[in-house]
Amino acid sequence: MNRPESAAALFEELRPRLVGVAYGLLGSVSEAEDVVQDAWMRLQRTDADAIDDLTGWLVTTTSRLALDVLRSARVRREAYVGPWLPEPVETAPDPADSVSLADSLSWAMLVVLETLSPAERAAFVLHDVFGLTFDEVAETLGRTPAGCRKLASRAREHVERRQPRFDVDPDEHRHVVEAFSRAVTSGDIEGLTALLDPDAVLTSDGGGVVRAARNPVRGADKIARFLTGVTLRYDDFHHRVTTVNGGPALLTVVGGEVGGITLLGIADGRIVAVDMVRNPDKLTGIHEVHRPR
Repeated sequence: MNRPESAAALFEELRPRLVGVAYGLLGSVSEAEDVVQDAWMRLQRTDADAIDDLTGWLVTTTSRLALDVLRSARVRREAYVGPWLPEPVETAPDPADSVSLADSLSWAMLVVLETLSPAERAAFVLHDVFGLTFDEVAETLGRTPAGCRKLASRAREHVERRQPRFDVDPDEHRHVVEAFSRAVTSGDIEGLTALLDPDAVLTSDGGGVVRAARNPVRGADKIARFLTGVTLRYDDFHHRVTTVNGGPALLTVVGGEVGGITLLGIADGRIVAVDMVRNPDKLTGIHEVHRPR
């Protein structure tokens, strides 16, 4: 096998990891795949024989490209219609088809990562999630290893402050998700209100493409009435429990097509966050049944 062929083979072998790195930085499957394709195009224009560590080069190049996209994406998201949520990735039934390490990139973590600066997010994702050394992170960010260590430390503290309250036993999480589904589909406002924390927040991301709440819905009673009201609009509506980013979630199916993904944040047995991803452009990581046209 000659050098170009071996470089192509290595790239294909690393592709899931590269997409995972880009997804961790961007929270978008489609943007992550575009970044990895761009890295491949750059490799084709580069003398692979002159690269001592091709794996390192691919990871660094992918990370830099993703960081550039992230910086510009933050500006674009300011003009986004309604709340912006990350793209979910279905990690069942075949994890091999999912973004690499999507189980490590839990939904709760992805949501928290959106509150970090691009540099903090990159340092945390590359070091804490994907195991790069701070020397490697420094090469990506154009900073000193010590500076990257501080960035990762700040990000870690922020993530640990926000995420622990969502650490729930998987069986308990699934039980709450199933109870939530039964209450929503049956129109049980009282039962749904009992599942929700009084200060719960519902965030719905339709991106201006499909109907969704333009602002967060706050409070158990308002959320329960909103959700049961939405359900009444559809005749052929049901949920299927699936696994998204390593945790249980609800796939909403309307007329045989994916209508969205609902993810729940749970603390002390109560639902404190309801995240609904309804923008069809963000459902590319969902593999089963047909997506909306």
